Amino acid sequence: MGIFVVVTSCSDVPEKKEVINDITVKAREEFIEVEPNVKLHVTDLGEGNPVVLIHGYPLSDAMWEYQYHPLVKAGYRVIGITLRGFGESSKPYGKYDYDQFADDIKAVLDHLNIENAVLGGHSMGGAIALHYTAKYNGAHLSKLALISAAAPCHTKRPDWSYPFFTKEDITQWVNLNNNDRPALLAAIGERFASSPVSPGIVNWLGTIEMQSSPYAMEQALIALRDEDLRDDLPKISIPTLIVHALKDQVVAYELAEQMNKRIANSKLVTFENSGHAIFFEEKDKFNEELTNFIAK
Repeated sequence: MGIFVVVTSCSDVPEKKEVINDITVKAREEFIEVEPNVKLHVTDLGEGNPVVLIHGYPLSDAMWEYQYHPLVKAGYRVIGITLRGFGESSKPYGKYDYDQFADDIKAVLDHLNIENAVLGGHSMGGAIALHYTAKYNGAHLSKLALISAAAPCHTKRPDWSYPFFTKEDITQWVNLNNNDRPALLAAIGERFASSPVSPGIVNWLGTIEMQSSPYAMEQALIALRDEDLRDDLPKISIPTLIVHALKDQVVAYELAEQMNKRIANSKLVTFENSGHAIFFEEKDKFNEELTNFIAK
């Protein structure tokens, strides 16, 4: 039996469009290639000035679920980027350090022709957003938001006593990842929020986390353990919002204070009723602070 295929030219295929609030828009790319065989998952919603969000470890851009709608409603285009190795992004063998992540963000912003964006990052994503801004001299950006950021250095050093963890502590987490990954996620989860979290939220976050590549989780933990971005701090020249919770048990509040001292034109906003998960523990206050910062 033969199979007959009718091929039509691209001009014969209707262009896919959506109608949103009587505005016709082209469907946007959900996966963007940053190098051969490596595509990053991107959530790209809304119209207006761009806000780019980088997730924390070991989540994905899905963590911003309760920020997407408020930002779109406020009149912004919000773009969540999932780092390589996590969520629905490609999970190649190779480097998973802050340089690589920063290069990937640059490739996405170049591809989308983004200008004057507010770049925000949570936890390790905050460290990566900081490094991107310093490495590329604020290319594509107008402002920076550091959200419970694991920066500039997440582990104790002889001249850096502020973090909760030593390098040996994070090495134990690396070993746990490689032998009992659910136990690692449970250990992180115990510290994530400052108050009891509903089973639904726990399941939601756990589902996102288990999408991550075990290899990427290992390598990103090593980066989190070893990277030192203190030299990046004086290179930040754009307005910077630092939001951090006093009860954060993953990233010490003192790190936020040190960044506030060392980043010119930065503002520190303190959250008193949440832990590391301020994006859902105090989401109304968080969304308000972020929107106000973007609007100024």
